[in-house]
Amino acid sequence: MSSRTTHTPSTTDTPDTGGAFAWYRTLGQKGKRAFVGAAGGWGLDSYDFQVLPLGLVAISAYFGISTGQAGLLTTVTLLVSALGGVIAGIMADRIGRVRTLMITVVTYAIFTVLCGFATSYETLLVFRALQGLGFGGEWAAGAILVAEYCKPRYRGRAVAFVQSSWAVGWGLAVLVYTLVFNLFPQDIAWRVLFWTGALPAVLLIYLRRSVEDAPQAAHRERAKNTFTAIFRRGTFKTTFFAALLATGVQGGYYTLATWLPTYLKKERDLTVIGTGGYLAFLISGAFIGYVTGGYVTDWLGRKKTFALFAFLSAVLIVLYTQIPEGANTVILFLGFPLGFCMSAIFSGFGSFLAELYPTALRGTGQGFTYNFGRAVGALFPALVGFMASTMGVGGAMVFGAIAYGVAVLALLGLPETRGRELA
Repeated sequence: MSSRTTHTPSTTDTPDTGGAFAWYRTLGQKGKRAFVGAAGGWGLDSYDFQVLPLGLVAISAYFGISTGQAGLLTTVTLLVSALGGVIAGIMADRIGRVRTLMITVVTYAIFTVLCGFATSYETLLVFRALQGLGFGGEWAAGAILVAEYCKPRYRGRAVAFVQSSWAVGWGLAVLVYTLVFNLFPQDIAWRVLFWTGALPAVLLIYLRRSVEDAPQAAHRERAKNTFTAIFRRGTFKTTFFAALLATGVQGGYYTLATWLPTYLKKERDLTVIGTGGYLAFLISGAFIGYVTGGYVTDWLGRKKTFALFAFLSAVLIVLYTQIPEGANTVILFLGFPLGFCMSAIFSGFGSFLAELYPTALRGTGQGFTYNFGRAVGALFPALVGFMASTMGVGGAMVFGAIAYGVAVLALLGLPETRGRELA
């Protein structure tokens, strides 16, 4: 499938003078605004997602649920996020990237707040599922928005910096969690944590006033039946293997994101502050991984970068969860490389998926493949939850390493796209 065209004016208005941050300078004024909007949306998306894993021990105690039921809360979020991602992808191709981004942000913010008012496990499950609609859609719209403003040589690192805001949102969630759980009793603290999910409302004002679609998206030919088009001859193979890649990477990631706080509390006997400290090492590594991974994907290529970090992430999951008792200091420091690798692998997603599809199908293709991966990858946290009763949380988390193996296999069916223009 051809994806070559000329640069759009938006990406060439600013001279390319090189340097570590040339990717940002060459975005132009409108591209920089789009970057801030997309990064802000993704960071707050992360915040609203992470409040559940952080409050999971308190929620489990409050409603008296099993580890399997606790894992289901994350699984249903990710399953419904697949639907949200598909819908948002189609909307991005129909009504535009920015308008879709605004809708997804307000959706995940509203339902995160409502989770704090849940009166039963079943109610929380429903609200969390509906939060997944916005959670799944935000990334598709935001990543495409920035990718379409970028020069090909800088696209990997530019979208990776958007991706790095996930670590910022995660870090903010840990800080708020530490504060809230030290100020309030456990049975109310988890509710307060969800109520802080109203933060993204502030971003809507900025998106409405300052951000607009890139020229080639604003004037794109609006294809009909974009969803069926990504399964037609010539695109089906790309869609299948891209979805498989997303399944493997996200299956491994969400296994860690969901169960790591519980593992640290229950099996390593850490306090709230202790858990926050250990997660700080992980999140610091994650932020640097997101940023560094973007440069690596532009230098080494998309496929080699995925393969490298999938292998390293699998090895580190096994090491992290199998450290014997009494060696918590080793776990503390191992958190940094684990966070680095499990995040660096995501840096190439935005650019890689955008480069696999033409402009008219980009939102639909990227939204479906990434979020299909979330939906199927969501089975891994649930599997860990049900297996934890016999294997322990640490033992069951090894299934996350298997997910990364699936990602490596998927690369066999995908082309290398480094340097492609977006058409």
